[in-house]
Amino acid sequence: MMRTLTRTLAVLMMTVALFGCGGDEPATAANATTTAATTTEAPPLPADVAGVTASATPATTAADGATSTATAEGNILVATGEFISPVRSELSPKVPGRVARTYVQEGTRVSKGQPVLELESDYIRINLQAAQAEMARAKAAMDEASRDLDRKRDLIAKDSIPKATFDRSQAVFDQTSAAYQAAQAQASLLRQQLADSTLRSPVAGVVAEKRTDVGQRLGDGGIAFVVVQLSPLKLRFAVPERYLGKIKVGDKVAAKVDPYPNEVFEGTVTTLGGVIDPRTRTMFAEAQFGNGDGRLRPGLFARVETKID
Repeated sequence: MMRTLTRTLAVLMMTVALFGCGGDEPATAANATTTAATTTEAPPLPADVAGVTASATPATTAADGATSTATAEGNILVATGEFISPVRSELSPKVPGRVARTYVQEGTRVSKGQPVLELESDYIRINLQAAQAEMARAKAAMDEASRDLDRKRDLIAKDSIPKATFDRSQAVFDQTSAAYQAAQAQASLLRQQLADSTLRSPVAGVVAEKRTDVGQRLGDGGIAFVVVQLSPLKLRFAVPERYLGKIKVGDKVAAKVDPYPNEVFEGTVTTLGGVIDPRTRTMFAEAQFGNGDGRLRPGLFARVETKID
């Protein structure tokens, strides 16, 4: 019995050993296959295919990552820019009031000093008439007091009247003179208010915005129109930092715009930005264009060319 149990245990141990040895062989083969696949190099591509692949590789981006629309063609710097107005005026009446009439619309060309709006001024005119009447009355009283003072001055020189009588005449003249000056000031104030009820353009340009209409009341600071200057205009464009020493104030620039493709507009560099933009590695430059005919407008894009040393 004991021998039978011993033989059974021996058989089981041999079976386990045999299976263990058989499992190692596939694993070893798999490892060898993996190693071979890892170390084997791909065969080289044909020359024609390799050339196509190389040409399709993206170009390396510049270290600073800057993007600019400005390029150099020989000794000419070519850039794109935008025309801007040097003056943008928001017109607001000096006195509050209700709009009686308007003289311009959006897009209207205006000259310096041209009326663009008029406020209701009936009450100002009535008050001015009253002030002028008061001024006339005060002047008549002052003239009468002046004549009386002259008579008293002659009499006091002859000791014909007491000093107190002369002093009273002098006081009356002083009072009537002050009243006349006050009436003059009031009339001048109303005349100025009447003039201010007409809103005028401070610059020659074009009406960019109209923010009011007849019947609307404009309070203190209420903006009625926005006028932008057309002549001269500025053209702003970006210049890469590497051209910092090659462009200067006074340089001539030429600009072309899409509305007039066959024409070249000439300007002069007036401003160079003093700081380099760290994001684009560019500085801004501004050139002034006379634009006497007003054909160029703010917001218009242009292709700019200028010589660089």
